[in-house]
Amino acid sequence: MPGFTKKAIRDSFIKLLNERPVNQITVKDIVEDCGINRNSFYYHYQDMPSMIEEIILDEVNSIIRRYPTIDSLEDCLDVVISFALENRRAALHLYHSSNRDVFEQYLWRVCDYTVKTYFTTVFGECPIRESDRNCIIQYCKWMYFGAAVDWLNGGMRDDVRTIFRRIMQLKKGMPEEMVRRSMEDERSGKI
Repeated sequence: MPGFTKKAIRDSFIKLLNERPVNQITVKDIVEDCGINRNSFYYHYQDMPSMIEEIILDEVNSIIRRYPTIDSLEDCLDVVISFALENRRAALHLYHSSNRDVFEQYLWRVCDYTVKTYFTTVFGECPIRESDRNCIIQYCKWMYFGAAVDWLNGGMRDDVRTIFRRIMQLKKGMPEEMVRRSMEDERSGKI
């Protein structure tokens, strides 16, 4: 039964978050919406910020579990984008709230996991210098995180799927070329 109550709290919060900003949602609103008492809320969560952090963390972990290996960044990004679009108002309300730092921290974690897992899946056996591997991964994380933040700052109005797919088409072969150059530089002793 505790799992049911916790899920009800979470579902009520997300429902309310899709209706109004975080600062306009109270514990009272949540417990009234899901039909429990305040003590039940506080049994599961210390406060609203801890609940918000746990919900975001659960979503991040769910994405990570679904993709133990990634051979296509497009597929993984589609999952993240789908969740954000299904909960567009909630995502924007969280992004524009005092919990923005938590939201961005976990967005960064998704970018980090996605890029590292993709790189390991696709280039795991390539003899590339560790510093170059880290440099390429860092560059890709910056690109995806920056694009996501820009999309959020724009109110998620752009057709981000089309934009990401076009970016992937335009940069097709770039990671492979970066790895190839790294291995070539290593062999020739340029670095």
